[in-house]
Formats: sequence, structure tokens, C-alpha cells
Amino acid sequence: MQRIVEYVRGAEWNAEIVAVDDGSRDETAEIISRLAAQYPELRLIQNPGNQGKGYAVRNGMRNARGKVLLFTDADLSSPISEAPKLLAAIASGADVAIGSRWLDPSLQFQPQPLRRRIFSRTFNLFLRIMLGLNFHDTQCGFKAYTRNAAEAIFPFQQINRWGFDAEILYIARRKKLKIAEVPVAWGHDDRSTIHPLADGIRMGTEALKVKWNGIRGKYRT
Repeated sequence: MQRIVEYVRGAEWNAEIVAVDDGSRDETAEIISRLAAQYPELRLIQNPGNQGKGYAVRNGMRNARGKVLLFTDADLSSPISEAPKLLAAIASGADVAIGSRWLDPSLQFQPQPLRRRIFSRTFNLFLRIMLGLNFHDTQCGFKAYTRNAAEAIFPFQQINRWGFDAEILYIARRKKLKIAEVPVAWGHDDRSTIHPLADGIRMGTEALKVKWNGIRGKYRT
């Protein structure tokens, strides 16, 4: 949080920083509250218990007040200094800018272990076939949206856990929004809690649910 605040201040952005606590059982909320008292641009949103990453992102994005909305994982696997790349894509006309670990793999300063790479590429192929998402990387936790795009996408999001990334891109495609995939620096964090097998099965099931929701017209205006 301090690193983000320092970067935002150094860049002289007129920006707020929204931290979403997804029902953590440690001192996360207390630490962020103390920081928010020190940094007025930072505010805390607390979910009603643990709801999942998709819920947390949706809650943060729907409570954000900016003209451009960017979300990043708290571990800063993609450094916040990469944000101007996404903002430049938005400024050039994109409605949605998604950070990509695989568009230029040379930017990875800490590659994933082999097992995770295999899972990532297999899931990417599955999404291309099932949902028509022909991106190199749908799962990178570093994405930006115009306000109009966020308001068109997030009210329709229904997946609350790991499969939400694919859903919001699928919705964006259904809404005919312009999506730019942008190569960003990225490093694997060994503290990641994703289990390739169990969560992979769950994410695959959620992708099937997205397809079914699309067939049933759940994402129509």
C-alpha cells in the first residue's frame, strides 16, 4: 500500500486508492485503516466475509470513483510502475486494457514454476476454445477500464472466485468493447494460494457457467 501511495504521489496523479479486504482473519483491515488515516487518498472497503477474488474486484470497481479504474493484485506481481502502459492503451482508445505476462515473456523477472506454466497455458487454450477469448493471458491481475466500460461490465459479473477474469473479458466482448492486451513486467509470488489442480477444475467449471450464462442471455443489457 505504501509503495502504491508513493508511486501515485510521485506521478502526481489525481487518484484514489481503494483497498478491498475479502474477509481476512489477520490484521489486514487494521493495517490498512492505520495507513488510510495517514494517507487520505487511501480508503478501505471490507467485504461481508470471504467472498472470493471476483467478488472483491467487483466490489472495489463498483465503489471506485475515477474516470479510469485500474485493479492490481496486492502482492504487486506486476509492479505499479507498469500502470502507465495500461493507461496509455486507454488513452489511445481502448475501453479495456489487460496486462499480459505472455505477450512478451522476456519481461517476467520471476517466472512461474513449470507446473503452473503448464496449467496456465492449458487453461488459456481452453478459454480460447470455449469462450473465444483469443488473448495470450486472461488471468493477469492487472487490468484497467474506462468508467463507461466498468459500468457496462461489472454489474453483469456473476463469478465470485478465480474464474471471474474470463467472465469479465467475455462480457466485454459481448458488449463490443475494445480490448487491448499490453505486455507488462511480472514476477511469480511463491505465496500464491492457487492450487493448480483443484482451482483449475473450479475455474474450468466456472468458464462453462459463463458460456451457459451467455447462451441464456444473462449478459444482455
